[in-house]
Amino acid sequence: MINKQSKSKIMIIQGITEDGRKFRPSDWAERMSGMLSTFGDDHRIHYSPKLRPISVEGVKCIAIDTSLAESQPGIYQQIMDFAQRNQLNIVEESAIV
Repeated sequence: MINKQSKSKIMIIQGITEDGRKFRPSDWAERMSGMLSTFGDDHRIHYSPKLRPISVEGVKCIAIDTSLAESQPGIYQQIMDFAQRNQLNIVEESAIV
């Protein structure tokens, strides 16, 4: 397998709809991020760095590493379909290595 040096970006899906309403249920970000989460020996949930819940200015969001589209295309597409179906705002962040 060839290791390509590619830059991925972080995409944020906000828990605010395109018309400004707060998205419900309030735990939607944790539920979505749970698709790639694991439980550690400490009996706590550990979210993947590729898909994790975050809060931005008090708004529930999920942060998605865009490399997820290549490593887990089915999950990536499911998340994007969810965002589109629910008219959630999507913001692309800066590139990371």
